[in-house]
Amino acid sequence: MALKEKLMADFKEAMKSHDEVGKNTITFVRAAVKQAEVDTRTELSDEEIIPIIAKQIKMRKDAIKDFEKGGREDLVKAYKAEIEILSSYMPPQISEEEIRKIVRDTAAELGIEGGRENMGKLMGRVMQNVKGTADGGDVRKIVQEFLA
Repeated sequence: MALKEKLMADFKEAMKSHDEVGKNTITFVRAAVKQAEVDTRTELSDEEIIPIIAKQIKMRKDAIKDFEKGGREDLVKAYKAEIEILSSYMPPQISEEEIRKIVRDTAAELGIEGGRENMGKLMGRVMQNVKGTADGGDVRKIVQEFLA
């Protein structure tokens, strides 16, 4: 089943079961996908939808940090529930050890042994290799450790 079809089926199920969090979360994702389709004037594939969902997750993770600072535990809890729903549409995430191996292999391929000046070059290539399967923040941290 295509990702758009799965989103629609899950939206209908959330409506039937009166799941407000699920319904609202899926609605936001579907709206973001529709907006991207309108902007590009094309029908998006699953591979093009995944970064949109990843962006939605990142937005919520960033907001959680602010809510925690503000003592809004109710919003923290709600956003964590939304992240859990959104994560179910993402491909399985790879472990830190797998990211480290990809960083080492990519650096060897590019002939990079260290140095902060290589951060952008290495980071760009690693992100292409782990597209959709690893959080950019985790990758950045591991790349920085490798280059140090």
